Amino acid sequence: MATKRLARQLGLIRRKSIAPANGNLGRSKSKQLFDYLIVIDFESTCWNDGKRHHSQEIIEFPAVLLNTSTGQIESEFQAYVQPQEHPVLSEFCMELTGIKQAQVDEGVPLKICLSQFCKWIHKIQQQKNIIFATGVSEPSTSEVKLCAFVTWSDWDLGVCLEYECKRKQLLKPVFLNSWIDLRATYKLFYRRKPKGLSGALQEVGIEFSGREHSGLDDSRNTALLAWKMIRDGCVMKITRSLNKGPFLLPSWTWNSDLASGDQHAFLQQEFGTLLQKPNISKQEKGNILWLTMLSKPQKNYSDCMLNTAS
Repeated sequence: MATKRLARQLGLIRRKSIAPANGNLGRSKSKQLFDYLIVIDFESTCWNDGKRHHSQEIIEFPAVLLNTSTGQIESEFQAYVQPQEHPVLSEFCMELTGIKQAQVDEGVPLKICLSQFCKWIHKIQQQKNIIFATGVSEPSTSEVKLCAFVTWSDWDLGVCLEYECKRKQLLKPVFLNSWIDLRATYKLFYRRKPKGLSGALQEVGIEFSGREHSGLDDSRNTALLAWKMIRDGCVMKITRSLNKGPFLLPSWTWNSDLASGDQHAFLQQEFGTLLQKPNISKQEKGNILWLTMLSKPQKNYSDCMLNTAS
């Protein structure tokens, strides 16, 4: 039984046969537009008291980096976050997520969590030469590796983080404005509406590994499902963007032969004229300042997020 369970977890045994819309089931995986995917699945404050609550706050911020060529998770990020609007977790929330009150009490505010996440992003960009881009229609032909974010539905980045940052007047990193909704992609690819993440995994012959509604376990399992879909021939594409136009986080923001001080001066020169425009939006100004400040030598990431949140 243990061998059979392990085989199911690895996707070697199929419970049901679900054919993708393009008929590629069982064939070699297609060439992907993105070399890496970062899967995110937040856990937030929640209640079961029959009342409408409009201010859910993130309490677990996880992310896993999936290599779309090998299926390996090459790096992970996880932080527990202190809720400030509703600091005491409901019994329902603790039972559902498995997150204890002490874990969020010992966590960090969201603004610090975002700065820690940016530091992790910086590290993997340097290590793997990653950039983020929207509007990509062809795989990268250079040494630069393209990366995109993946969520199970639009809720995590389109609702939860977006509105919490607005309420708390925090600047959300611009690269979190575009993502792949794997639930919508699954439905389109397999022509079948999934019954939750666990149900989607079961339908393609994979057992959920770990604890459901644990953000990190959910992220790992979503990555596992994405890899299964890639092997079945699904090409991952951006499904949602909050940007008004295509966005590219330049590789020279992090990777350059320039010294960091020269990098910062170069960015200031490049973007300086944009900041003087009378019609520039608050978000655009914040994004420009965010890029230039991250390139400043020995910049404190927490200060960067705080200073650009105005």
